[in-house]
This record gives sequence, C-alpha cells and structure tokens, in this order.
Amino acid sequence: MESKNNILKRDVQDIKIKKGMKVSELMEAMDSVGGFSAQHMITGIKILKRMLNDKKSYNFLSFPADIIATGVRGVIANSVKYFDAIITTGGTLDHDLARASGGKYSVGSFNSDDSKLHKMGIYRLGNVFIENKEYGKKVEDNFNEIMNDIYTSKDYKKEYSASEIAFEFGKRIKDNGSIMRQAYLNNVPIFNPGILDGAFGTQLSIFSQDHDFKLNLMKDELALSNISFDNKVTGALMIGGGISKHHVIWWNQFKGGLDYAVYITTATQYDGSLSGARLTEAVSWGKIKEDAAYVTVDGDATIILPIMFSALDML
Repeated sequence: MESKNNILKRDVQDIKIKKGMKVSELMEAMDSVGGFSAQHMITGIKILKRMLNDKKSYNFLSFPADIIATGVRGVIANSVKYFDAIITTGGTLDHDLARASGGKYSVGSFNSDDSKLHKMGIYRLGNVFIENKEYGKKVEDNFNEIMNDIYTSKDYKKEYSASEIAFEFGKRIKDNGSIMRQAYLNNVPIFNPGILDGAFGTQLSIFSQDHDFKLNLMKDELALSNISFDNKVTGALMIGGGISKHHVIWWNQFKGGLDYAVYITTATQYDGSLSGARLTEAVSWGKIKEDAAYVTVDGDATIILPIMFSALDML
C-alpha cells in the first residue's frame, strides 16, 4: 500500500503568468496546478513526448471529420509527419478536399436559425457555416478532376484500398495545407474504414457505376493487422471516438495492447459509448497494456490540441 507521505508528496502550486511567456513555459508552470482536466493535459503532453521520442514505437493519429471543418485542420496537417499512420472517418476527405480546392468555410454560431440557413443554402456544422457550393460542388468537381486523372494514368490498377485512394489524391492535391497532401509527402497512410460515409464516398460509388473501378475495404484491414503483429511497441493520439478510435485500439489488442495512449474527448462514459469510454476501460479488453502510459483528457480538441502540440515544440 502506498504511504500517506508519498500520496501527498506533490503540492499544488499557483501559476504565475509572465509577460511574453512561451506556451512551453506555461505548460511547465502548470505541471503542479492540481487543475482538474489541465493536469490530464499536462500528463498527455509528457506521454506524447515519450511516445514520439521512442524510435521503436509505431504511432497512430486518429480523429473524426468535424474538426477538419475548423482551423485545427492546419494543426493536424502540420503534425502528420510525426506519426506513422492516420485513422480517420469519411468526412475528413470531404472537408480536406473542399478546403484544399478553395472552399470557403465561415465562422458562425451555434445559436442560429437553421431554417433560415437552409433557405439561404448554408450548412451549419456546429458553429461553422458552409455555403452549399463551397462543400458539395467543390468536392464533386475536384473529386472528378482528380479521379479521372487517376483513371487515365498509366499506373491505374482498377482496384484500390481506401488508403491507396487517399494517397493518390494527396499526390495530386496542390494545397500543402491539405492533410491528404501532407500524408502523401511524408508517406503516412490514411486508413479510412468509413470512407463510404460521406460526399467523397458517394462520389466513389457514382464513379464505380460507369468505370472499371473497385474499392477493396479488406486490404486496409489486413494492412492494419500486419502493423499490429509487426510492431512490438505502439502508441496513439486519439481525438474523439467512433470508428477512428476503435480501429486503433481494436487492432492493437492483437499485439497485447498499446504501449502509449492519449485520448481527447468531450463525451461522458455513463451511456456506455465508445466515445465516452475512458482508456482504462480499454485495458480490460487488452486494447491498452496494463502497464502502458495512458491518459484521457476531457475537453474540446479545438482548444486542447493546439496547446498540446505547441508545448511539444515540434511544429
């Protein structure tokens, strides 16, 4: 049993803000704040430093599509090179392609009259406004331009996995702020098990109707299986839940679980959802090792993620 003195060895320290303070200096000052979720964020930064500095660790980055409609797209695009694989959802390709093609997304409000927005041809994604033509039309036009270029190229294969399609799009996208572009430039595969769930997936379905094209969803699953069995040490930064989070922890259970894991979520665990499940629950399934370095950080990733990456002094 741990001694009382050991349990109480760290005192809560007041944060002293100084003019011109760097983010890394602020995080250092916050190390002993006893600040609820802030303390978990600090722990997460420490784990990420260990994970990214561990040359033996194969590291995943997972996230859902919604944050790609925000400026956090830039944070993720800039951080792609520090990871070995991405796992995300179908809509990520939608928003990334739309914005890489000059799609204009606007700062809006959660408290809007959605009937009026609908009449004006404006979509609302949280507090982000997207004019219809800046999303659907942009995705459709640019998908067709790039997909036709893939189809007519001498290297066309007739059958692709989701990660191979994302790679081919990244090869042709001209925006270096694109996640797909950065993944291509840094040879980081984008695994997208839910690729058909969204505008990009719909365009793939339409394209397949009158072209000799097949999407092989099993190929990426086998690739993830190989990653699991080929790497003794693995880590993950998981943003939000759903299919992207579960694909990370599911395949890692076959190697005995993740060695490093940081999870950012706003969901509650009391409805039994995967999004709300704390990482300690994954330990019971063998998806995270019992002795792993892991933490769940409660909070909005659009606030937490830029701070964490800034504190890492990587970008």
